[in-house]
Amino acid sequence: MRAIVMREFGGPDVLRLEDVPEPAPRAGHSPVEVTLAGVNYADVHVREDTYLKPVELPYTPGNEVVGTIDGTRRVVGLCRGGGYAERALLHRRVTWDVPDAVSDEQAVALALQGNSAWHLLFTSLRITAGETVVVPAAAGGVGSLAVQLAAHAGARVIALAGSPEKRKLAQELGAHAVVDSTAEDLTERVLEAAGGPVEAALEMTGGVTFEQILAAVAPRGRLAVYGFAGGGETNVPTRDLMARSITLSGFWLPQLYADRTALPTSMQALFGAVADGSLKPLIGAVRPLGEAARVHRDLAARTQTGKLALDVTR
Repeated sequence: MRAIVMREFGGPDVLRLEDVPEPAPRAGHSPVEVTLAGVNYADVHVREDTYLKPVELPYTPGNEVVGTIDGTRRVVGLCRGGGYAERALLHRRVTWDVPDAVSDEQAVALALQGNSAWHLLFTSLRITAGETVVVPAAAGGVGSLAVQLAAHAGARVIALAGSPEKRKLAQELGAHAVVDSTAEDLTERVLEAAGGPVEAALEMTGGVTFEQILAAVAPRGRLAVYGFAGGGETNVPTRDLMARSITLSGFWLPQLYADRTALPTSMQALFGAVADGSLKPLIGAVRPLGEAARVHRDLAARTQTGKLALDVTR
């Protein structure tokens, strides 16, 4: 079968299309004929050998796929690598039948990024109607979904994005105010947009940006960290956390894979929201499997909006 294989860590060019053996059967797993493989920033960390869980080479990236089981059952699911391939294995606990009202492109946007957005908002931050929440990368995969989910839940959304086009898109998705994420005075701009400190915030860059967003959080507020796209170290000011009684939490979706209720609950909610039109996954570029390196370049350059995916049938 065709698959993208990494035989070394490094830049996008280490992602090469090869013919490889099909995955060996595993207990509790079903073989899936892959249609679409989602591309996420976590895949960039895997490629650069900076992922939370190291991988062994050779390695096929990809943590979410849409495809069919037995040629008839259309499913979306999560995997621990192996997604950039014509066939993959999905564990039954993280495999869901896709409703007729949800397209393949929408489904692949929900598996990793949709579940992440949902649990960041409702499990980690526990946002409620009337609260103000900061959402970074608001035109990206997780961010665009988080903006919509938070706004639909009655929260006031302050969206961060790095270009006028992306900020306009965030407003169209339901953000109440938008802020230039590249501004040096980011804290002041968030405070101005929100009318004061915010009750809740998401953060995925690290370094100075982490410090700027933390400074905008109100006493007894909450900050959930789900990435370190900036690549730098982040010093957590524990005295400040204590002085303002701020709750700081980390989030990594694979920690929920073994939970029997968490992901089924969020997937049901996400499917329902897409079906009734209250959630519209932002679909980005969908390119042939062999263009994985190009998609990684686009993702790292942050030139794309919405969900990026590989069409494994091409």
